Amino acid sequence: MMAKNDLQRSITTATARQLATTTKTAPQMGSITPRLLLKLLPWTQVDSGTYRVNRTKVELKSAERIEVEFFDGVPAFRVESFRRIPLFSHIDEDIVNRLAKKFQVEQVELGGSLIKEGKDRQKFFIVAKGQVEILSKGTHGENLRIALLSEGEYFGEADIISDKPSSVTVRTITSGVFFTLNSAELESIIKEVPNFREQFQKAVDAHLRLKATVNTHGEKHIDLVSGHEEDNLIPETYIDYEETPREYSLNTLQTVVRVHTRVSDLYNNPYNQLEQQMRLSIESIKERQEWELVNNKHFGLLASVEPSYRISTRYGAPTPDDLDELLSLVWKSPSFFLAHPRAIAAFERECTWRGVPPVTTNVFGVSVITWRGVPIIPSDKVEIKGQYLTNRGVGNTSFILVRTGEAEQGIVGLHQTGIPGEIAPSLSARLMGLDKFGVASYLLTKYFSLASLTDDAIAVLENVEVGYYHDYQNRKSEK
Repeated sequence: MMAKNDLQRSITTATARQLATTTKTAPQMGSITPRLLLKLLPWTQVDSGTYRVNRTKVELKSAERIEVEFFDGVPAFRVESFRRIPLFSHIDEDIVNRLAKKFQVEQVELGGSLIKEGKDRQKFFIVAKGQVEILSKGTHGENLRIALLSEGEYFGEADIISDKPSSVTVRTITSGVFFTLNSAELESIIKEVPNFREQFQKAVDAHLRLKATVNTHGEKHIDLVSGHEEDNLIPETYIDYEETPREYSLNTLQTVVRVHTRVSDLYNNPYNQLEQQMRLSIESIKERQEWELVNNKHFGLLASVEPSYRISTRYGAPTPDDLDELLSLVWKSPSFFLAHPRAIAAFERECTWRGVPPVTTNVFGVSVITWRGVPIIPSDKVEIKGQYLTNRGVGNTSFILVRTGEAEQGIVGLHQTGIPGEIAPSLSARLMGLDKFGVASYLLTKYFSLASLTDDAIAVLENVEVGYYHDYQNRKSEK
């Protein structure tokens, strides 16, 4: 029995809502991001569907990384990838095969030395796992780092037949696994092949002569004369081109949106059902487009980076020193960095710890930080490869730095506007028809690609750890 103070005095809100109109939002999608990469890229019209990048001929190609594979924890490499080392392109295949078979697997702990300057003979090694730094004594006796090597990189190939002590120290900054070829193994090859030393030295000399005739990009020097003297003989020269320039075909993203006519006829107020289905599908296409621009194995940003423009963090966390090193590679009018938001947060922690907070700027209405005046653009398409199945676990990712624009010989996006059924640049929607169940199908197609005009238009900082946090000594003690 209802108490007196519980008597109903008016209509309840629950009942009143039956007569009220609900204010609704359009369908929301959590995967939609700012997609700043799509907005920052300059887009080039490709009328033919194919974009050819003509370059000057490269006489000396950059060294490629050795592909290392692990079988039950044991590293191995293919002899074919071993021949990618520029020096070995001048040596007989039989000798290269012998060299490849003589490598030993060596494990070195953190802080260990593979080679000590002035004490050990030069050792040819390939990094299978981990990182090492190459140190050399400076003018004032201090250790100067001349290189930082990670998986697949190598050192010492030109000096393995030298009897002189090494002029560098090779020290691990992580525990690592290495393929090594020492003097003892080399002596066995010398005994097997009587003229090995002469052949190898001849290949080294030929490699050094070729290296002296090209610039840092492997292009042939232009013959010039400089001076005020009269009657100088003016040299003749020409610029050679690549015989087989790379061509980029427009990539295709497609999906079919299906909407029942009964739905689009009866349930279109306050939002048009077809429009919302198309809008959300287009948002998904654009998100996938940005992912492809970063990760596609044929034309993506990460796949476009040449080995000599790949560097690694020294200690895992992305430091200002690491980004400065990246800027030294793409130093000609760098446009922007691209990184995962968690990688940017890791960089900001390093800046906070050092007391150098980065400056903030505005890009298309989004607040982003800058380093040395270059904006750092967030994108979750630069993926984190972690050891846990969670987006908050530890893991490694990359920082990408690019220069953009055809005039700057940088990175350009490729598309073709004016296609049939176009509803946005290089995006078309076409009605495919109705099936016997009254379902209408619409074909959505997006055409795009990306091209790198020169090697120095893009560089990447690898092995960026996002899970490191500083333990500040001046924090308040827990009570």
